[in-house]
Amino acid sequence: MKLVIAAAILSSAIALDDGLARTPPMGWMSWERFLCNVDCETYPDSCISEDLYKRTADLMASEGYLDAGYDHVNIDDCWSTFERDPVTNEQVADPDRFPSGIKSLAGYVHDKGLKLGLYSDIGTKTCGGYLGMQDNLELDANTFASWDIDMLKVDGCYQDTDMMGQTYPELSRALNATGRPIIYSCSWPAYLDPDYGEANDGEVLKELAEICHLWRNWDDIRDDWGSVSSVIDFWKRNSTDDPFIQVAGPGHWNDPDQLMIGDNGLSHSEERSQFALWAIFAAPLIMSNDLAHISKESKEILLNKEIIAVDQDPVGHQGSLVWSSEGSGDGDTYGGETRVWSRLLNDGSYAVVLQSTHSMGTATKVKLESSMLEGWGEGVKFTAKDLYAHEDLGEFEGEMVAEVWPSDVEMFIVDLV
Repeated sequence: MKLVIAAAILSSAIALDDGLARTPPMGWMSWERFLCNVDCETYPDSCISEDLYKRTADLMASEGYLDAGYDHVNIDDCWSTFERDPVTNEQVADPDRFPSGIKSLAGYVHDKGLKLGLYSDIGTKTCGGYLGMQDNLELDANTFASWDIDMLKVDGCYQDTDMMGQTYPELSRALNATGRPIIYSCSWPAYLDPDYGEANDGEVLKELAEICHLWRNWDDIRDDWGSVSSVIDFWKRNSTDDPFIQVAGPGHWNDPDQLMIGDNGLSHSEERSQFALWAIFAAPLIMSNDLAHISKESKEILLNKEIIAVDQDPVGHQGSLVWSSEGSGDGDTYGGETRVWSRLLNDGSYAVVLQSTHSMGTATKVKLESSMLEGWGEGVKFTAKDLYAHEDLGEFEGEMVAEVWPSDVEMFIVDLV
C-alpha cells in the first residue's frame, strides 16, 4: 500500500509552499469536550450549535487567548444535515442548530479577529455518521471556501485506506484551486496499518508533507493521563532520526491531538506536562475545553507566553527525547522513569523539559548534562531560565539538577555563556 500511496502523491506534484501554517496552528476545537452532542433542548449550553462557537469566540477574544496566539475556532463533527441539498448537492449546516449558516458564523468569528475551522471526512460519512466528501471533493472544497472558512480538518472514517493515496492529494488540489487560503489538516497517517503508521519507512510521510499542513499520527486523545501518556510515549519511541520528526517543519506539522488542559481528567502536574511537551513537539496548540468554566491554574498554563514562544519558534525544529533513566541503572522504582527532552531554537538556545513519569513518591532529582545537547559537549557553561516560574536561575557548568514531582515536568531555556 505504501508504494501505491507514494506513487499517487508523486504524480500529483503538489508542494504546500503556500505561506500557511508557518508555525504550528493554535486555537480551540469542540471535539473532545463536546463530542457529537446535538440535543440542544436538553443541553442548550453544550450542544454542537452556532451558539457554542460564538460563545467560545467571545471568550477567546475577551479573556486573553487571542492575544496569546490562539486564533482558530474549529467546528468538529456533527454540524451538518444527513443529506445534501437536493438541488445543488452541496453540504448544508443543520438549520436548527446553525440557523444563520456557516458563512454567517465565519463572519462573526472574523469580526472578533479570529479564524473559523470546519470538519469533514474523506469518506462517504464522517465518524459521527454525517455527510462525508467522497465523490464530491471539488464541490465541497468550493462550498467551504465560499463560506470563508480558514482551516479544514479531514477525517478518514468510511473510506478504504487504499484510496487515501488518491483522495487526500485530490482534495489538496481542490482546496488550492479555490484560491482561498485554507489550512488543510489530514488524518491519513492515523489510519495507516500497523500502529497508525508508526512502522512506516518514511516515504509516505515525506510525500504527505507536500499536501497537508498538519496531520494526526496517533489515536484520538482522551481526557485522562493514560491517553495523554500514550501520545508522549509514541514520541519517546519515535525520537531523533525518526521519519515523523524529520518531515516536521514550517508549513507541515505532526499533530499529537488536542490539549486537555482545563478539562476534568488531568491533575495540575499532568496539565503542566502536556503543555510543556507539546511545545517540545512543535505541536499545534488546539484546546478542547469549556472556556466558560476553566480554573485559574489551567488558564495560567494555557496563557504561558514563554512556553508558547517555544512552540511557535520560527525554525520549527521538532524536539525529541535525549535521555531516559529506563535501562540506565539509575534505580527508578515502581514502574516510573525520568526523562530529558530538548528542542533546538532559532537563536541557538535549547528548550529543555525534565519529566518524571512516576505515579507515587516524592520529587526526583533529574540531571541535565550539557553533553546531552547536540553541539555542546561536556563541561560547558550555560545559563538557565525556568519557564513555569519565569525565573532566571543563573549560570551552570556542565550540568544542572532540578527536582521533578511525580507526573510532572520542569521546563527551561538553556543557552551557552
